[in-house]
Amino acid sequence: MFLDDLYHALNPIAFALGPLTVRWYGIAYLLGFVCAGVVMYRTARRWKLDLTADDVFSIVIGIVFGVIIGARLFYVIFYGAGYYLSHPLEIVATWDGGMSFHGGLIGAIVGGSIVCHQYHISVPTVCDLGVIGAPLGIFFGRCANFVNGELWGKPTDLAWGVMFETGGNVYRHPSQLYEAVLEGLAIFVALWALSRRRPPRPQGTFMGAFLALYGVFRFLVEFVRVPDAQLGYLLGPVTMGQLLSLPLVIAGVVILVLAHRAQRPQVGYLEGGPSSQA
Repeated sequence: MFLDDLYHALNPIAFALGPLTVRWYGIAYLLGFVCAGVVMYRTARRWKLDLTADDVFSIVIGIVFGVIIGARLFYVIFYGAGYYLSHPLEIVATWDGGMSFHGGLIGAIVGGSIVCHQYHISVPTVCDLGVIGAPLGIFFGRCANFVNGELWGKPTDLAWGVMFETGGNVYRHPSQLYEAVLEGLAIFVALWALSRRRPPRPQGTFMGAFLALYGVFRFLVEFVRVPDAQLGYLLGPVTMGQLLSLPLVIAGVVILVLAHRAQRPQVGYLEGGPSSQA
């Protein structure tokens, strides 16, 4: 089994420099933010927006802090099952794992919006730019989950099943890779293709499409993914991941409808920004 051989050949630690160990999980986050920034900048240029490389860099920094804080807090609150109430010092131990996509999404919007308000940049347009590149970060992150042998799926007899070290003596769905392909590559390709139209589609189009597609894909993959041990199934076969994904689908559809009705063009700086003062 190719994927099983690949998993056992990989080491979660990419390299070590003396006492410092660098894990693929950390590299995945770094690659994700860098790629998202590049995609945001290139798309802004193609849309002929007046955003500079420094603007995009500042926004990405805000997003980085928002993602890390939001993803960790969301995991602690919704997936911690009370564990962190008795171990509060472990809340900051992000190196031990435990990050929530849903919280990271909220954190990214908040962090990016703070920077946008400081620079008088359009928040809806930046959200659209950000979600075009975000799936690449999801792709790298899910690949790192595979390398770490975490978030694996249910038992399977399919040829690509993987026997994870922490998953018992049974071959399982590599659900991390399913998510990497669907939530990462598939959404990126769809949004990137959509972004190449000029003039660009109205504000909200890309955010709405991203939320709807991610929610649907995540909901489907959860059927073959084992839920977090401390939570299990919440309502029959429904998991926390599915419960949190349904609002994303609804929000995505609503945003798409509103975007189609409003037809607001993509813009860079708002009134009072650098370009309006030139």
